[in-house]
Amino acid sequence: MRKLLTMALATTVLAATAATNPFFEYKNWKTPHGTYPFNEIHAEHYMPAFEEAMKRGLQEIDDIVNNPAAPTFANTIEAYEASGEMLGIVAGCFYNLTSAETNDTLQQIEMELSPKMSEYSATIRLNEGLFKRIKAVYDQRDNLKLNKAQYKLLEDIYDSFANNGANLSPEDKKVYRELSAKLSKLTLQYGQNVLKATNAWSMLLTDESLLAGLNDDTKAMLRENAEKKELDGWLLNLKPTTTRPVMQDLDNRDIRRELYMANAGRCIGGEFDNTALIVEIVNTRLAIAKLFGKKNYAVKALDKRMAETPENVYKLLDQLRDAYMPAALAEVKEVEDYAHAHGFYAAHLQPWDFSYYSKKLKKEKYDISDDDLRPYFELENVKKGVFGLAERLYGIKFKENKKIQVYHPEVTAYEVFDEKGKFLAVYYADFHPRDGKRGGAWMNDFQPQYIKGKKDHRPHIVNVMNFTRPTAEKPALFTYDEVRTFLHEFGHGLHGMLTRCQYASQSGTNVPRDFVELPSQFNENFIDEKEFLDTFAKHYKTGATLPQELLDKMHASQTYLAAYGCVRQLSFGYLDMSWHTLEQPFAVNESLGTTESVIRFSDKAMEQVQVLPNVPGTQMATAFTHIFSGGYAAGYYSYKWSELLDADAFSVFKEAQKKSGTIFDKKAAKRFRENILEKGGTEKAMDLYKRFRGGEPTINALLERDGIKVQEIK
Repeated sequence: MRKLLTMALATTVLAATAATNPFFEYKNWKTPHGTYPFNEIHAEHYMPAFEEAMKRGLQEIDDIVNNPAAPTFANTIEAYEASGEMLGIVAGCFYNLTSAETNDTLQQIEMELSPKMSEYSATIRLNEGLFKRIKAVYDQRDNLKLNKAQYKLLEDIYDSFANNGANLSPEDKKVYRELSAKLSKLTLQYGQNVLKATNAWSMLLTDESLLAGLNDDTKAMLRENAEKKELDGWLLNLKPTTTRPVMQDLDNRDIRRELYMANAGRCIGGEFDNTALIVEIVNTRLAIAKLFGKKNYAVKALDKRMAETPENVYKLLDQLRDAYMPAALAEVKEVEDYAHAHGFYAAHLQPWDFSYYSKKLKKEKYDISDDDLRPYFELENVKKGVFGLAERLYGIKFKENKKIQVYHPEVTAYEVFDEKGKFLAVYYADFHPRDGKRGGAWMNDFQPQYIKGKKDHRPHIVNVMNFTRPTAEKPALFTYDEVRTFLHEFGHGLHGMLTRCQYASQSGTNVPRDFVELPSQFNENFIDEKEFLDTFAKHYKTGATLPQELLDKMHASQTYLAAYGCVRQLSFGYLDMSWHTLEQPFAVNESLGTTESVIRFSDKAMEQVQVLPNVPGTQMATAFTHIFSGGYAAGYYSYKWSELLDADAFSVFKEAQKKSGTIFDKKAAKRFRENILEKGGTEKAMDLYKRFRGGEPTINALLERDGIKVQEIK
């Protein structure tokens, strides 16, 4: 039997016995649907629970390896799939909280845990006896009479071992183990640096005249920011709910510039510098790729994705660049001309000017702004609308259950029921920014869906967001973009809640990275449909529905800066691919130093789609958590890939609307649910999509939606 890993308790964490640790009794929780008893879980419980869970997990693996019976799909593949149950429970809680409600103690535990988790994973992945049994089943796969999901599970497990070193020599396995542990620690440190740098910066304004241009809601938010820090005045920080309205509305250009520089210059030098970490991360990833005989990391990362190769990724990026770049340059010139006509004195707009003047131009062209729409997007009404969309399309209903414990008082927990009233999922909604929450918005599961015996274990899903808070005077009033973001993350949530799969590793959003954004981006399309908006977009004071005049203006403005937005996303995709298609380790130019070398390389990667001046002292790469700590390495292109898919998929609903008279077409929704949302990763993504669509997707619907002529594609 393998020698079990020796786990050292963190010095900052108190030991907890099995008798007092809730995780040791997870099978006996007396909570609704086996949800986490958050009120009973404390920091000192995590490390002992992780230790015990890893111990059990390794024992389960040993039981598979030492089984005297010949390897079969049941005693090897399904047994492996079912192993590590306790670890999944503990990790499901811990890692959700380190993103949504972290603190210094949890971050310390996370740092100490990172190499242990990497070692645990590597110990299993490099277990020769386990892989021998898996390979024995894999080699006879065509004679086992497996269904599609079982066949794919077998392939996925075999490939996951092969791609994680199972076929490496003993010497290379040792190297791989070391590189994996190193990479885990590096990416964790990178992400923590970004969070700390974000929280470390603030600017206190004590002269209200400096707030000219901001609306009352933003001023109230900034006042509350200050009050929370026991300060008198208006406090700016780097959270999106602050940076977005300030960059768009504040008349004071110097303050806008300072805010932009602080945000775009995060983790460049100083205490939270990430430039050296970037070099180590990309070189470690390249070393791993080379170990597997791949010429670069992107080749390895794309092997199981829809795009398949770096060449296909670049083909998409280049095609979109050629189609959108002329329009993007024209859009920027239009904003710049407008700025000059309204007193802007410099030759060219700077990044801290663009949002400010583009919003004013949008207001002048379409006479519409976020401030016009906000009163119609009150949080409770928006929730009714988004939940109601799911009910109209798929028949599911949401019911708040206050007996379900939550990890923060602001979180709301719901039970979700299907069209027949059968329990479907638990759904947690977490809307507003906090110091312990990282920026952005996301979906995750606390517990996945899977079937064991005759029992369908339904999922526990969470949406975490950073939306406008209510103030003392007003409820939370969302911007148009915040409503869109909610729809996006809720689309991921539906992918998780509606899944019906045999195996946890295939359920919900366990699909290729460049397919996972389809349900979310598809869901965004409904915000442009009057039929949907009329169900919830009501003035928070009067109850009046969104006027037709505003709807018309909103629709007319939909393609405003669409090309600019596209090339901005492309710049991130090119940056990602440039770092991850390196075929030799990144070498720092000694005369430039690490920071300048990283910045120049990154600037060059993005320059082909650069439409605004590049500002010294800023660079996206140093705070680009998606690719350096968030799982999107060689995968950021997937947002545009999925956007192509979502436009193509929504065209099915638009076509159906012409026949049925409703965008909530039940037949189209049924096809989307059965072929996309329920299937998870049980089949190849393109096969699922073609079954829904009736053929492969094209870029045409995306171009048409953005106002780009199809014939402009080269």
